[in-house]
Amino acid sequence: MSDKKNQPAVADALNALLADSFALYLKTKNYHWHVQGPRFRELHLLFDEQAAQILATTDLIAERVRKNGAPTLRSIGDVSRRQSIKDDDAASVEPDAMIKALAADNRTLLGQLQDTKAAAESDGDIATSGLVDGWADEAQQRIWFLEATLGY
Repeated sequence: MSDKKNQPAVADALNALLADSFALYLKTKNYHWHVQGPRFRELHLLFDEQAAQILATTDLIAERVRKNGAPTLRSIGDVSRRQSIKDDDAASVEPDAMIKALAADNRTLLGQLQDTKAAAESDGDIATSGLVDGWADEAQQRIWFLEATLGY
């Protein structure tokens, strides 16, 4: 457990990252459940794979918060109050709009990861900093896959 001066900033950054991870997970699953059209199978599988990858990080993020001696998120309401990734409650979304939204949201998450890394490095928390590198690589890969699907 770190006891450096920036510890609250690390926990706050991790909790913001956790909230956005849950928001992005649910949005990605929403699109997985509701995608339609000629690319259904391709996108259905891509969204499911990406959602699983995002969900897999949530426990690790929360455990880093606890290892820093702070409480973590407790409810959907707590996620809602902290998330910066916007929900999509539309009844119907075109597949290309889904892909663009998820690429943009993964970029937002990448920004959260950069903020978390900066806080961890300022604190000397090399364990958190190292974990963030892997999560950033995963976010960059998701962005790449989504943009390649659109032909960017």
